[in-house]
Amino acid sequence: MAENGKNCDQRRVAMNKEQHNGNFTDPSSMNEKKRRDREERQNIVLWRQPLITLQYFSLEILVILKEWTSKLWHRQSIVVSFLLLLAVLIATYYVEGAHQQYVQRIEKQFLLYAYWIGLGILSSVGLGTGLHTFLLYLGIGTAIGELPPYFMARAARLSGAEPDDEEYQEFEEMLEHAETAQDFASRAKLAVQNLVQKVGFFGILACASIPNPLFDLAGITCGHFLVPFWTFFGATLIGKAIIKMHIQKIFVIITFSKHIVEQMVAFIGAVPGIGPSLQKPFQEYLEAQRQKLHHRSEMGTPQGENWLSWMFEKLVVVMVCYFILSIINSMAQSYAKRIQQRLNSEEKTK
Repeated sequence: MAENGKNCDQRRVAMNKEQHNGNFTDPSSMNEKKRRDREERQNIVLWRQPLITLQYFSLEILVILKEWTSKLWHRQSIVVSFLLLLAVLIATYYVEGAHQQYVQRIEKQFLLYAYWIGLGILSSVGLGTGLHTFLLYLGIGTAIGELPPYFMARAARLSGAEPDDEEYQEFEEMLEHAETAQDFASRAKLAVQNLVQKVGFFGILACASIPNPLFDLAGITCGHFLVPFWTFFGATLIGKAIIKMHIQKIFVIITFSKHIVEQMVAFIGAVPGIGPSLQKPFQEYLEAQRQKLHHRSEMGTPQGENWLSWMFEKLVVVMVCYFILSIINSMAQSYAKRIQQRLNSEEKTK
């Protein structure tokens, strides 16, 4: 792993030397221009430039659709095979016969697994809220959700490009200032990076098996140092889908046992001033969640909403709206980058 990273570093240094010897743009001025371009793109957001952001967002959608149409056109055999398979599945689903009992069973299982895997993917990108999405998702979904940082860093390393990703840029800066890092956060990130780089599969497994807010850094490290895909994904899948999931299940069983919940409610009620006002809505919310998990919402579950559950629901709505806004901003900035790259290439050809 270290040798692959060293070879890529040597190739990148050689390319910079060739550009410098060939009297291309000075490296310092190139970095300054990249910084200005990045700052200009970061200002393209809905709350600063709404019209331009929406325009660039729409144009980026058209560009993506055009690119995907072109890719599908060059892979006609795959598209035709997929359509034939889809037609067979639709016919099997709607045609009456003895096979329908198996179709219904497969459909039920498919929807169940798709639901929980989808919750796992959403939780890994920051949309997991509440007991049902935060603790009881399928680990395979969270493992799939960790792939984008890996692919982004791997593609950037192979191509020599610098993607507009804050975590990747932070990772590059961390590698440059590794020896002078003093604060706890930087040292923790360096510890994760060193563990993954030196230990490999078991280092990734260790990072994935515990609650780890820095795991995105592990994915970026693996992609940057060209760790094989199945090494990264296999360790991540085992860690999150098997080890971490069972740790979380044990935590839920212990934490939500009746006597511990009663102790938690009593402790909240003992808080001076606000305790008694928080105790009842908190107890009602926990009871409602317990009833939902036991599928007995029709049997005695409180129908009225308390203010605590109302706040959680509004928080979910706010998070979803912010997620949608971030997608619009990101796609608009991506189109702005296309414009900047085109202008830069035109300047070089002059």
